Amino acid sequence: MNGYLLLIIAIVAEVFGSSMLKASNGFKKILPVFGIIIGYGLAFYSLSLSLKTIPLGMAYAIWSGVGTALIALIGVIVYKEGLSSKKLFGLGLIIAGVILLNLSEIH
Repeated sequence: MNGYLLLIIAIVAEVFGSSMLKASNGFKKILPVFGIIIGYGLAFYSLSLSLKTIPLGMAYAIWSGVGTALIALIGVIVYKEGLSSKKLFGLGLIIAGVILLNLSEIH
C-alpha cells in the first residue's frame, strides 16, 4: 500500500482517537474509550507502515501538523470551541511548516 495513503489513514485514526478523548469525559464513558484504543492503535500501526517509504521526520511532521489542524477544526465545529484570529494564524503557521518541510524533500 502507498506510504502516503497509510499516512492519511494514520491521521484520520489519530484524529478520531483524539476526538474520543473528549467524548469519553475523562474515561468515564466506556464506548468512547474503545474508540480511543481503536483510533490510536490504528494510527500508530498505519504510521509505522508508512515509515517504510516516507522519511520519519517528514511523516511525523505531516501526521502531527495535519492532525493538529483537523482536531482544532473538530473542536470548533463539533465541540463549539471558539475560533479566534490567533487560532487561525497558528493553524496557518502549522500548515505553512508542513508545506515547507515537504518542499525541503524535493530535489
